[in-house]
Amino acid sequence: MEDIMPVFRYETHLAHPREEVFRWFTRPGALVRLTPSFFGTILAEPSDGINPGSTAAMGVGAPGGLGMWLGSAAGTVRGMLPARLGWARPELRWDALHTELVPNESFTDVMAKGPLASSSHKHSFFDGEPGTTVMLDEMHYELPSPVRGAWTHQRMDAELARMFAFRERQLRGDLAFHAAHSAAGADDGEPLVIAVSGASGLVGRALCALLGGGGHTVLKLVRRAPRSSDEIYWNPEAGHLDTAGLARATVVIHLAGHPIGGRFTESNKEAILQSRVLGTGLLAKSLATLAADGVRRTLVSGSAVGYYGADPKSAAGMSSPPPLVESDPNGTDFLASVCRRWEAECAPAADAGVRVVNVRTGIVLSAGGGVLQRLLPLYLAGVGGPLGSKQWQSWVGIDDIAGIFAHAALSQDVSGPVNGVAPHPVQAAEFARILGKVLHRPAVVKVPALGPQLLLGKQGAAELAMANQRVSAHRIQDSGYEFRHGDLDSALRHILGAPPR
Repeated sequence: MEDIMPVFRYETHLAHPREEVFRWFTRPGALVRLTPSFFGTILAEPSDGINPGSTAAMGVGAPGGLGMWLGSAAGTVRGMLPARLGWARPELRWDALHTELVPNESFTDVMAKGPLASSSHKHSFFDGEPGTTVMLDEMHYELPSPVRGAWTHQRMDAELARMFAFRERQLRGDLAFHAAHSAAGADDGEPLVIAVSGASGLVGRALCALLGGGGHTVLKLVRRAPRSSDEIYWNPEAGHLDTAGLARATVVIHLAGHPIGGRFTESNKEAILQSRVLGTGLLAKSLATLAADGVRRTLVSGSAVGYYGADPKSAAGMSSPPPLVESDPNGTDFLASVCRRWEAECAPAADAGVRVVNVRTGIVLSAGGGVLQRLLPLYLAGVGGPLGSKQWQSWVGIDDIAGIFAHAALSQDVSGPVNGVAPHPVQAAEFARILGKVLHRPAVVKVPALGPQLLLGKQGAAELAMANQRVSAHRIQDSGYEFRHGDLDSALRHILGAPPR
């Protein structure tokens, strides 16, 4: 008789004690860290951790390449729509309910409502070799009767294997990061209170979840009335900030700013500049005022590799220029001037003794947003290809840029500008070739220069889409940061759920 309740099992071996591994699952952010963009999105994090009665909600996309195409296409369109229309997603809602908990041994959640007929997921933890853990995931599921059959069960198991392989890599990486930073940032090794602006953005969501998994308390700066004790009100345009709320934090990570990816109209350029100048200046001046209480504080502020200019070595005629380092001069174009003023606004905090770090971020890769999300629909349809050929693209995976910001926050010996890029930049043609290989799609349809100009305007296309920046990661590596994905192939395979080479 056919088993109507298949069981999917996945075993993970971890080089960390069982209590440490289990504790990670009890902390805020675990579900965010373990949910790949190619699977779906988190609509509501667990209401009470993994305790019985806790609820969570996810949006689950279609399986395989179809789901990735639909999700990336919808995400790209959402980014162009008014905020009131941005909720539309090609996903089905999955409501989860935690039902059982045996501390340090197991916990179970079930699908309370969703696309399957039923689903129960038990996470069990066992001692392995001394100081290690064996984790067993067992998922009992039943497909809806119209699609039940051997082929659909095989497809379901293949998708589950893809997702749990991603979860294993994430868990290994996060536990290793926290072990390396367990006593960083505080003399007594205690977790920190960290305030984050831009917490709802692409990098902010990943960063807050990573910090929460390390046991740190994350306070989110919001522009509306706070709804909970972990929110702090601010309004940079009006010069308003709850300084008393900010005083609770010993680290402030500033990510907020008007999106750069639109057309470079005069009004949009002004919004890009002012959102960074006003927000950074308000935080820096507030931290300078708070310095009178004698508490050591840190400000980690975003910046961008645009600091160096869109094509900093072109005048020298270099086709393979030496990598740009943090001491290289500021460029002269619009984004370079934005970055210069952005970083300069941190001066009041630095002058007051606050440790200041400026992370000059490269091209952030994620299936859930940014450049990669916009490229995926074209590549998956078989019409992807390079934008140019020889210009250097300094990229960084979403987990590594979150890790770089967290490392800068937790490492007292890091200060000043640091490049937030992976150690191996690639040229445009190579980027296209590797992305096509990972997706098993051709990558030969060259994007005409007119395309980016239609979307971004001539200036925006020159400074963003056609930028030629070969940027060094040596300084952040020398500070002790270890990249999860230093080469583009491994980064894309992880982000997109492709099997390793």
